Amino acid sequence: MTTLPFTRPTIGEDELQAIREVLETGWITTGPKSLALEQALADYIGGDVQVRVFNSATSALEASLLAAGIGPGDEVIVPAISFVATANVVLRAGARPVFVEVDLHSRNLDAAAVAAAWTPATRAVIPVHFAGLAVDMEPLYALAEKHQLLLLEDAAQAIGTEYQGRKIGASGNPVSFSFHPNKNMTTIEGGAVASTDADFMKRLERLRFHGIERDADGNIDVTVWGGKMNLPDVNAAVGMVQLMRLDRFNQRRRELAQRYFQLLPVNETLVLPADDAGHSWHMFCVCIDHVALGKTRAEIMSHFSEHGITVGTHYPAMHLFSLYRQFGYSEGDFPVAEKIGAQTLTLPLFPAMTEADVDHVCATVTAIVSGQI
Repeated sequence: MTTLPFTRPTIGEDELQAIREVLETGWITTGPKSLALEQALADYIGGDVQVRVFNSATSALEASLLAAGIGPGDEVIVPAISFVATANVVLRAGARPVFVEVDLHSRNLDAAAVAAAWTPATRAVIPVHFAGLAVDMEPLYALAEKHQLLLLEDAAQAIGTEYQGRKIGASGNPVSFSFHPNKNMTTIEGGAVASTDADFMKRLERLRFHGIERDADGNIDVTVWGGKMNLPDVNAAVGMVQLMRLDRFNQRRRELAQRYFQLLPVNETLVLPADDAGHSWHMFCVCIDHVALGKTRAEIMSHFSEHGITVGTHYPAMHLFSLYRQFGYSEGDFPVAEKIGAQTLTLPLFPAMTEADVDHVCATVTAIVSGQI
């Protein structure tokens, strides 16, 4: 039996040829291809943004916090559901992550939760566009303006997503993206930041590569700490090809997601994700109440595996990790996030899937929640 993965990158001959061309030049680290990808991303996102590419979205988030001067004594509000990098970078910057509750269907935070968590120590908010669904940003913009907060959007899962008719990233405030192999487009590993703030982007450049500044004669100086976060040209070459295919990839993801909605059953043990016209559908995550079905989540996952289907668990509630319990968080603090963390299953979704693949997954879900298996 062939196993259906929950995701798989779409890599073809064009990507392989792009890699060959870079290798043949002899210049494979950061160079002209990385610059070209930055400009291509800026053109794609729109809004007169500048873009800087990084070796990962985690590096992009960390550098953005540091470039904004976030550090010890500061608080940064983050949703309780996300990949743990969203909170880890806050600790890395020396600040304190403050978790807030999320919506069961969208898995996104909202401005009311952020406003309730605000204190005089709050310096930033990191809204996460979960699975490609845009957070409702308008009230967050107003809140950020009222309290002079940095809005650093975590769009790791949302390249190509739209909000109010504009691409996520075109807002002007810093927005980070991921190009990991499981994302809607890939550079193998990689990330980027988009912003309209030229001074902020200059600070990012220094942080991205050892704090180095060059004058007109090529002399260097180091005035601030910097890491090693640059993206090589080999990766950028893959990204250039992937970006040209991104809209087609996302359209196919939307088609597959709509088929899921058409075929998945209405069942009290099954919670489906929220939908929206601007959704880029990085993932299709459901909650299955395994306790109500008299099973463990591991047993549910085994049923999928027996039918040749791989599912993921995106993600555990971050405030329950041992690292974050030290700040006083415990079970019961965010019931919705905890329900998602305990019950979530990520169904297969990637452009190369067929309608028959979706049909098979939906039939398996139906059999599980109806008690047939």
